[in-house]
Amino acid sequence: MGHLTFLHPQFLFLFILIPLFIAWYIWKQKDMQASLQISTLRGFGKAPVSKKIYLRHLIFALRMLVISLLIIVLARPQSTNSIRNVSTEGIDIVMALDISSSMLAEDFKPNRLEAAKEVAIQFVKGRPNDKIGLVIFAAESFTQCPLTTDHKVLINLFKDIHVNMLEDGTAIGMGLATAVARIKDSKAKSKVIILLTDGMNNRGEIAPMTAAEIAKTFGVRVYTIGVGTMGMAPYPVQTVFGKQYQQMEVKIDENLLRNIADLTGGKYFRATDKNKLKAIYDEIDKMEKTKIEVKEYTKRKEEYLLFAVMAGLLLLLEILLKNTVLRNLP
Repeated sequence: MGHLTFLHPQFLFLFILIPLFIAWYIWKQKDMQASLQISTLRGFGKAPVSKKIYLRHLIFALRMLVISLLIIVLARPQSTNSIRNVSTEGIDIVMALDISSSMLAEDFKPNRLEAAKEVAIQFVKGRPNDKIGLVIFAAESFTQCPLTTDHKVLINLFKDIHVNMLEDGTAIGMGLATAVARIKDSKAKSKVIILLTDGMNNRGEIAPMTAAEIAKTFGVRVYTIGVGTMGMAPYPVQTVFGKQYQQMEVKIDENLLRNIADLTGGKYFRATDKNKLKAIYDEIDKMEKTKIEVKEYTKRKEEYLLFAVMAGLLLLLEILLKNTVLRNLP
């Protein structure tokens, strides 16, 4: 059965009622017997004592067993088998995501930002053992989620991201610097930043290569991703006639992104469509998984059914005895 645990252990406090029931039963015994007044007991001295005198208490004992088993059922017993190998090396990851207005370009479907969010969420779901954080940047940068193992919260925060959360622009240096600040004090042996952008650095007080130098100092490896098709991309524009599209030139500072990755021991990738972006995250996932060895196996099995069946059988036995062998006549 393995290690037995209870999903709702608070119900086990109901066992306090059992001694109270027993005390009540003993106290009521003197009032439960019929009485007959006779002049002398001399004629009954050698009369055999019926076993039913003692068996009549069996009804109460069965009732207490039924109540005890039902309390255990309420507590939901579960057997648990688990195996866990302690990890020899952990990985902390901060994802830095560009949310400038150019991320609305629709060379990715439905647009660059939504495609980046969707692929990133799948990446997070595939790494349950890592602490992952999220930084967003445009003309400035902001920590959307610090390093956490609560990936449900992280995924919800990913879904809430949209353009115009920050002043428009592209401050790659600021985004990288904020990500480094969030991960530099990590105790993990492997610290990684995944920086995704579709433009060129044009805002911010920190130069991208300065932020890369800081990352290198703290042993942070940076993977950079440039997103955008080659040439021109359709960009939505709101007009008096509704949403219109204009062709916008895709400008990505690939040399800068490549230099940041090379300096920190990472790698630069170019994503020209959603499938390529997914392949990039898959490649990063494979490269970084070699740094951690965690195996965890947990199996839970509900065990309340056995106790419920036993309670039902004992209740039937009580009813049967009460109405046959141990039946009380008025």
